[in-house]
Amino acid sequence: MDTKAKKRKQLRNNEYYDMQEVYDQLYANAGNNAKFTHLMQIVMSAENIKLAYRNIKKNKGSDTRGTDGKTIRDYESMNEEEMIAYFQSKMMNYNPKSVRRVEIPKPNGKMRPLGIPCMEDRIIQQCLKQVLEPICEAKFYKHSYGFRPNRSTRHAVARYAYLVNIMRLYYVVDVDIKGFFDNVNHAKLMKQLWAIGIRDKCVLSVIGKMLKSEIEGIGIAEKGVPQGGIISPLLANVVLNELDWWVAGQWEHLPTKHEYKGTNHKYTAIRKTALKEMHIVRYADDFKIFCSNPKTAEKVLTATKMWLKERLGLEVSEEKTKITYLKKNSSEFLGIKFKAVPKGRKYIARSHMTDKNINKVAENIKKQIKAIQHHTVKNEVVKLNSIILGVHNYYSMATMCNIDFHRVYFLVKPTMNRLKKNYTRGHPTNAIYLKLYGNYTTNIYNIAGIDVFPLYGVVLKKTLSFKQEICNYTKEGRNLIHSKLNNGLQVLIEYLMENRDEAETVKFNDNRISKLAGQNGKSFISGMKLEIGNMVCCRKQPKNKGGTDDYDNLVWITVKEQELITKVEISEKDLVGVELDDKAKKKLNSLRLLVENLPI
Repeated sequence: MDTKAKKRKQLRNNEYYDMQEVYDQLYANAGNNAKFTHLMQIVMSAENIKLAYRNIKKNKGSDTRGTDGKTIRDYESMNEEEMIAYFQSKMMNYNPKSVRRVEIPKPNGKMRPLGIPCMEDRIIQQCLKQVLEPICEAKFYKHSYGFRPNRSTRHAVARYAYLVNIMRLYYVVDVDIKGFFDNVNHAKLMKQLWAIGIRDKCVLSVIGKMLKSEIEGIGIAEKGVPQGGIISPLLANVVLNELDWWVAGQWEHLPTKHEYKGTNHKYTAIRKTALKEMHIVRYADDFKIFCSNPKTAEKVLTATKMWLKERLGLEVSEEKTKITYLKKNSSEFLGIKFKAVPKGRKYIARSHMTDKNINKVAENIKKQIKAIQHHTVKNEVVKLNSIILGVHNYYSMATMCNIDFHRVYFLVKPTMNRLKKNYTRGHPTNAIYLKLYGNYTTNIYNIAGIDVFPLYGVVLKKTLSFKQEICNYTKEGRNLIHSKLNNGLQVLIEYLMENRDEAETVKFNDNRISKLAGQNGKSFISGMKLEIGNMVCCRKQPKNKGGTDDYDNLVWITVKEQELITKVEISEKDLVGVELDDKAKKKLNSLRLLVENLPI
């Protein structure tokens, strides 16, 4: 599922469970500096728990086991009342289970520790995140982009380019925090949550216990936010949000006596003063501070190191912390290296993949080519294409990405030659290839009947700066994200929300709503518009014949169509008033066969 589809799905989920209005109000109140002392009742509400379960079960990690060995599957058989009561009880007397520790390789060859909570703790963390996020979003600085809804690395890179191209700032303070996630001060974090208005002591107590969860094989964590926890990225942003506002308060948000109209005009006015200009762009713990001259940059570097140490108890890596003059040297950010180069009478930001990432991409592709050499099957070739498409999508934000991928191609080509016996060269025949890479149709590789995507076939995809009006928690902001579900479908969804089948499992009740949206409120068989009183959600493969409550096993049809599926013998009288074209009849018969009835 692509990023835009995920955004629409998340917003739709909020609406399904009648929580959107609650979250909107939290966001609005936080914007007015409200203090929240009764959040736990929202966190523990039935609708918030059901929404958390729904959001978790669709995550890739829902089948990842914690120290108790359980996955989301262990909770699917509960009916809704049981599940809600279970998690409400857990939150009332919260004691987290131990966290499973795993290590994954970092680009520099070192290992990054991840903490994987047990499934029930993940669901509880999701309950908290859903309620805390709108409050935090109202308080977060506008130019932080990591682990926030609707924002991405592309927006951070676009902001970087804007500060060079438009603001003409060429001195960059590169600050690298030593082991940020492992060194967050718990007491300081709790004070920061309190400061932004989260003053429900029950909520703070649960968060405090989460932070001090026992880590398998290590013990109780005295500091740090475990990477891998669902709520951890939000808490990490709370910690560094104070840094964002501190930098903004040194220049951008200071008042000026000079007259101005609009934000950009204000910057022009402030530049007439003796204030030291600085702007921050941050993605998680990776941030840059832009300055207009070397003297300011030196002072900002010294002040930032001191502030991080004294205010947050964080130390920086001296060898990685420096000042870069972009007209002479490159600065790296999110796998992209930037340099200011002359164009006409001004300088613009030119960006490349970093050398390290060029080599990393080449090594990953060579590794997959070797896998194809030993096992030449379609699945392995499809995997190669997915790797190529993935790196193209990410690095296409670099202005010189095409040149960079030609470098990758020449690094990979000797390894590709190992497959001479396995590939043919020619023109593409695959529709997906032509849709994605239709400009590259000469002498391409074909392995196991699959056209291999061209490594050099990437073009710059310009990314606009983030539009600050976009927001999950205002109606106007949501309208900018997705088109509203049509009114008829929304009515059906609201009806299902108010009339859930208590005899069915949580999984069935959740998936039937998704299936209704997936079918756009129309019958699977005839395409007829469904209406309240004339709509049935049924299993394709019946339960008594091994059928599950999975999304793919459910369909929405009309009452009459259900009768035509389940009735053993169909007469002409049964078909009176039913319009079935050949396509609909084929679908009907496929469902009849699954219940072991003969086709009509």
